Amino acid sequence: MTNRSRRARGDAGFSMIETLIAVGIMVVVTAATFALMDPAQGMFAAQPEVMDMQQRLRIGVDTLSKDLMMAGAGTYSGSMTGSLSNYFAPIMPYRVGNTSPDPVQTYFTDRITVMYVPPTSAQTTIQDPMPTVSAELKVTEEPGCPSSDNLCGFKQGMTVLIMDDTGSWDTFTITEVQSSAVHLQHRGEDLNKPYSSGAYISQIAMYTYWLKTDTVAGTYQLMRYDGNVTDVPIAENVVALSFDYYGEPSPPQLRPGLTPPTTYGPNPPLLGVNNAADAWGAGENCAFTLSGGAQVPRLAWLGDGNDGLVKLTQAQLTDGPWCPDVASPNRYDADLLRVRKVRVTIRVQVANKAYRGAAGTLFTYAGTSRGGERFLPDQELKFDISPRNVNLGR
Repeated sequence: MTNRSRRARGDAGFSMIETLIAVGIMVVVTAATFALMDPAQGMFAAQPEVMDMQQRLRIGVDTLSKDLMMAGAGTYSGSMTGSLSNYFAPIMPYRVGNTSPDPVQTYFTDRITVMYVPPTSAQTTIQDPMPTVSAELKVTEEPGCPSSDNLCGFKQGMTVLIMDDTGSWDTFTITEVQSSAVHLQHRGEDLNKPYSSGAYISQIAMYTYWLKTDTVAGTYQLMRYDGNVTDVPIAENVVALSFDYYGEPSPPQLRPGLTPPTTYGPNPPLLGVNNAADAWGAGENCAFTLSGGAQVPRLAWLGDGNDGLVKLTQAQLTDGPWCPDVASPNRYDADLLRVRKVRVTIRVQVANKAYRGAAGTLFTYAGTSRGGERFLPDQELKFDISPRNVNLGR
């Protein structure tokens, strides 16, 4: 064969076998390239979902923390100053308010009601006795009231609290104000008890946090109720919420001559004096009883006798003794006066089902993800809040 014929064969190009081998190599390299790029794409798509979960956790934690930290803040002007825990329980494990309140003597792990007096000039006493059936009262113009306002800052639409030193309390919504009286609407037709002149009245912040779960609609929300008519969602796709309570192990003690007169809880009447507003005997109330002619704590020591907080069980918070007494529509377990710390557990899920796997340990509600970078388990956070206003004696 001549050199010319050899050159002609060399210029003819690749054979079929060579072409197939080259195409195969190209397919392998291309597939490997896409395999390397796909996880990066999945990670890039998942990051906004992760940030969304973390943002919802942050909003839920911040909102809960602010109100829980304020729980028990009491009045700071007039005769009944100090923490609300010296008069009644400002933290309750159920829904309290005008709309769909939970029954008293109940306990729910996924809801909590907190009460506190916000910064306000609307705090004073009532001038005249207030019977159980009443829509009007007159307030006392005390030194803490604004000098130009004989209504002490009370305004229409304001939620207010009335309480006395027996452990009794009621809440109202102001529907009208006049120059010499405040007209109030109570949740229900009547008050829980008649209040004597000198009972304290103040603006109140009352919030219930609860978990809304609608598996049919796929709605899971952290909700906040204002104690009147409005429930608003705080965070979406919250799939678990729980509250645990830690309390003072020691029972309340009397502090004669001091203010407040007890370490916590309502002050009992004087020896030999019967409080006509409750069913306890002379010199007694829900927190104190008589032994050998002396007033002693009705509540028992908890725990092993040390000063550390004790976890309060559902049984302890629903078995009494009841304040102000067992007949009061607003009664609450006296052990709720012990609460000093609340442990909150909140769990959120990714909104997009494509990033959730089978229901189980990692996912409360199932999705369609098969794993890999598109697999984002629920995020859970547990934190403790010690409300400063119920820890003043510690």
